[in-house]
Amino acid sequence: MVATVVVLVVLLAALVVSRVFMLRSRGNVPCRLRVGARGWRSGVARYADGELHWIPLLGVRLRPRHAIARRGLVVSARRELGDGLYAVDCSGSTGDMSLAMSADALTGFLAWLESAPPSAYLDVA
Repeated sequence: MVATVVVLVVLLAALVVSRVFMLRSRGNVPCRLRVGARGWRSGVARYADGELHWIPLLGVRLRPRHAIARRGLVVSARRELGDGLYAVDCSGSTGDMSLAMSADALTGFLAWLESAPPSAYLDVA
């Protein structure tokens, strides 16, 4: 019984440490995600190869739950949520979703979205 509790505590501590490390890692930003009519879910966003990878904060897997492609992504609305968070409504090949992040992270997101090279959106056969 005691050994089981110790193992669970160690696993929980490892999960918390990995999430804190992920939040502190360079290039990762705290970001909330809402898909459809669901509620906001907290996570971490990072930019990789023309995609925004969103990893949930509470979860065992370290792989992204959502990969939002820059190609075809359109920001349709922007609004302030309060507590220093700003939300953007996006639509694209991955469907409709909303992202909420700090003002600095939002500026970085919009710059990343606009910084694609002109040839990035050409379909070449």
